[in-house]
Amino acid sequence: MESRTVTAVFEFATVVAFGFFLSASALAQVQEGPQGAPPAQSSPAPPAAPKQVPPEQKPPESGVTISVEVPVVTLDVIATTQHGDIIPGLKRENFRVLEDGQPQTITNFGPTDAPITMVVLMEFSARAYGWFSYQAKYWADALFPNLKKNDWVALVTFDMKPRLEVDFTQNKDEVRQAIYHLYFPGFSESNVFDALLDTVDRLKDVKGKKSILLMASGVDTFSKHTLGQTIQQLRGTDVSIFVVGLDKPITNYLELHRSLGSMGRMDYLQAENQMKTFAQMTGGFAWFPQFDGEIPGIMQSVADFLRHQYSLTYTPTNRNPDGKYRKIKVELVAADGGPLTITDQKGKKHKWVVYAREGYTAPKGGVGD
Repeated sequence: MESRTVTAVFEFATVVAFGFFLSASALAQVQEGPQGAPPAQSSPAPPAAPKQVPPEQKPPESGVTISVEVPVVTLDVIATTQHGDIIPGLKRENFRVLEDGQPQTITNFGPTDAPITMVVLMEFSARAYGWFSYQAKYWADALFPNLKKNDWVALVTFDMKPRLEVDFTQNKDEVRQAIYHLYFPGFSESNVFDALLDTVDRLKDVKGKKSILLMASGVDTFSKHTLGQTIQQLRGTDVSIFVVGLDKPITNYLELHRSLGSMGRMDYLQAENQMKTFAQMTGGFAWFPQFDGEIPGIMQSVADFLRHQYSLTYTPTNRNPDGKYRKIKVELVAADGGPLTITDQKGKKHKWVVYAREGYTAPKGGVGD
């Protein structure tokens, strides 16, 4: 069975990788233009440790903030229908915030219009003969048409360890060219836990509406951190994690050819559940596309989610600086406090869904009533 699996993966990876190589080469020529053309001018880019450079080179400071100096919590919230359509025009009275089950008073409210600050965190390893790496390269390119001039983006790849390929920049072509020129995956490891936590740590001092777009199979092979440690540390972050899983096309192929054993199937299912958890607890979303045709719509949804957020601020009624985790729940209600009814242009009712952080860790000591 193992021999059949390796053979099937090799055949599938060879066909897909060769086809991608041809299409990617042609695309790169279109993007790069004729030889000798001057490179695009790069905007000033804030480094991974923003405090080391002048403030004017940092991304704008607004958006998601959990303060440890004053008892204020600010959340970026996305409201959609059950089908994923953004719900516009909501007001302060349409939101109810509960912390550990206790109602909170929203003190500030409004749409967030800050530029996007995003790290594209991409698996680039030799696993599955490099198939995941080439799939990530191909799919990532669909993100950039959805970014605006004042958005900030960085590129980090990982196998055994994360590598900063391009620091934060507003020059999207610089990041695209870096992706095009990722040719040879290195180690056959995929340390997604370590890479995710390392990237979150890089972002801890960056202010604003910051997020990670994780493009990975999700299978962790060598990380120093466990799943439990990863979840625990993500509870303390204000970074939204969006996930595009890379596994479905190859696992579907292997299952069709009866070459994916039960253990392999469970590994990928567990990886999907882990990445869904990372997204859900941080107010993001996870997609697991099965076909290339789904990618443009998914990348547009990533940008739409980040651009159509509502900012809610409240002062917690529990100001005890005990360092404990506080659960947050955000609900939609009508102006009178009753159930909110969402209807489309045809008058059809739809259920609503709210995406927001599931909680935060209270400061420990030094802050009180």
